[in-house]
Order: sequence, then C-alpha cells, then structure tokens
Amino acid sequence: MKYIDEYRDRELVLKLIEQIKKASSKPITLMEVCGGHTMSIQKFGIPSLLPKNIKLVSGPGCPVCVSSRKYIDQSVAYAKLPDVIIATYGDLIRIPGSSSTLDEEKAKGADVRIVYSVLDALKIAQDYPEKRIVFLGIGFETTAPSSAVGVLNAHKQGITNFFLFSSHKIMPPAMTALIDEGVKIDGYIAPGHVSTITGSGIYKDIADIYKLGCVISGFEPVDLLRSILMLIKQLEKGEPKVEIEYSRVVKPEGNIKAQQILDEVFELKDDWWRGLGILPKSGMKIRELYKEYDAELMIPVEVEPTREDKGCLCGEILKGLKNPKNCKLFKKVCTPSDPVGACMVSHEGACNAYYRFNKE
Repeated sequence: MKYIDEYRDRELVLKLIEQIKKASSKPITLMEVCGGHTMSIQKFGIPSLLPKNIKLVSGPGCPVCVSSRKYIDQSVAYAKLPDVIIATYGDLIRIPGSSSTLDEEKAKGADVRIVYSVLDALKIAQDYPEKRIVFLGIGFETTAPSSAVGVLNAHKQGITNFFLFSSHKIMPPAMTALIDEGVKIDGYIAPGHVSTITGSGIYKDIADIYKLGCVISGFEPVDLLRSILMLIKQLEKGEPKVEIEYSRVVKPEGNIKAQQILDEVFELKDDWWRGLGILPKSGMKIRELYKEYDAELMIPVEVEPTREDKGCLCGEILKGLKNPKNCKLFKKVCTPSDPVGACMVSHEGACNAYYRFNKE
C-alpha cells in the first residue's frame, strides 16, 4: 500500500537505527508534541529500537488531555439543560468532569450525540429547530478549521440554533512554555497534522530564539526514525532549525485557505492548559462578528466548582516530567474502561497509548 508499506520497510528501519547509533553517543531527550505521534511511537515500539542515550518523552499534544476539567463541567451543565442537544466527537464523552461525564448524563436522559463532523451538528440543528445545538469544538489547528467552517455555514444558511463551545488551542505557546519552565528537551518532533494547516513557519521562533530544533514528522516507523536522526544531526552540528520530514503532506506555507478561515472566525485568547496553567494567546475564541454562535456568550449556565482528582499525574505527564508508569493509579485504579484522568481516555493520550502498547 503506497505511503504505508515503504514507511514500514524492515531493512530501512534497521538502517536508520544503525545511523542513529552512529550519529551520537551523548544523552539526548526529544519530545513529541502530538498525540498521534505518541500513539505511533508506543504502537511500533520505537523506544525499544533506540540506543539508550536517546530518550523520547511525550508532550502536551493530546487536545482532549490538555483541556480543562472546567470545560467538561460546563459541557455537562449544558447537557442538563432541557432544550439543549450536545454534539461531540467520541473522545470527549467519557472524559471525567468534577462529578460527572457526558456519558453519564446521556444515561440519565440528556441528549448527547456523537458526531463525525461539524456538518453533522448543523444537520441536527436543522432537524430540531426548537432545540439549541451545542457543538463541542476541541483540538488544535488541525480541527479548528472545520469548527470555523461550521460557524460560517450556519451564518450563510441562517441557522440560529447552532452554537460552538470552543476549546480550540494553538501549539507553539505550549512548546515555548515548556522551555521557559526549564523542562529538559533537546529537540521537538513537531506535529504532522497541525503543520499541514499552519506550515512550518510557526516553529521558527523555537529554533531561532530558543535554539531548539523542530522536525515535522509523519506517523510511520520510518518517518519517526528519520525525524529522530534529523534532530540528532542538528544537535551534533549545533545548527537548530525547522525541517520537514513529512514532506509528502506538509508544505512550508501550509494550507492558506484553512488559515484564512481560521482568521476570519477566531481570534486568540489566553487559555488554560493542563499542567501548564494559563498561557497567553494560546486559545481560540469566536470573533465579535460571529458572537451569536458562541455558546459561552449566548447560553449562560451555572457550572459546579471544578475539582481535580488527587493522585492523577496527567499534568506532569503532559510536560514530559513523568511517564504513565510513574503514576500509582496507572493500570490499577485508572484504566481505559474506568479512567481517572483525560490522558487515559483519549486514544491520543500517553496513558492510553502506554496501556495498550507498552508492555515493558
């Protein structure tokens, strides 16, 4: 299968591993900041293939994981309103709030529906004009354009009962915040899907100002090993820069049309990240022009006080300071079927990936 088989070629993988071993013998810590990369790294056993001097750590690349518990609490509060239908992607339905989940509210009778795109939510709005449809918009620059298209289509079609509850975020502020906090990182395996939209320019400051290399990677074993080798070569030469390994998908300029749509609908705001707190200009809120589609503005609701679970290390894991096996709850109290934290629920969460694939 094109773009699959050749990126899982055993001989090429072995050659790359040998090149990595020869490239450097000093300790190097690289962080992947994409949940999809975390899943692939564990699924394909990449850490077990690397020499012991190369360490991979997971970062804040799972959008469900970094979003606040307050966001879930407010979503649950919306679900309890009698005239509201919640439209959401599947990952969110089991994320624990302070006292409930959307799944639990659905079991109690709330109208919570899993959708595959924002267009599904718009169709629900058309089919149920007497209801208010709240679409839970979550994700980074990858999924935010589709939410923006939903707002634009609602405006164009005169749909007045569609609302977006945005938890969309952008990646670079979290990457720089980790460096500012002193987290030990020698280079970033940069997100592939995010970069498809943004292009490579968003990482320029990380290379120029923070002197950390960024290699935008694909998701197959050869992609990841090539990206690791590219970062090691940068470190050995002392030349941090932004490179694109995932060139079959990512272009330097990104997707200009998607960028224009994002800019039309959203503006940046300060936003809260699990493990990192409030980061300036890191979240997306709906612009004044389209405020009638902003659930937070248009549907006031009382939200219970947010309560975090004691013992959950999700915040430390998202900063690369811990791995899931350091958590006392992992595989004991916290499992995919009964998760304590968001990192165990999402398939892009480090805890979920370790639970499914890491057997060491």
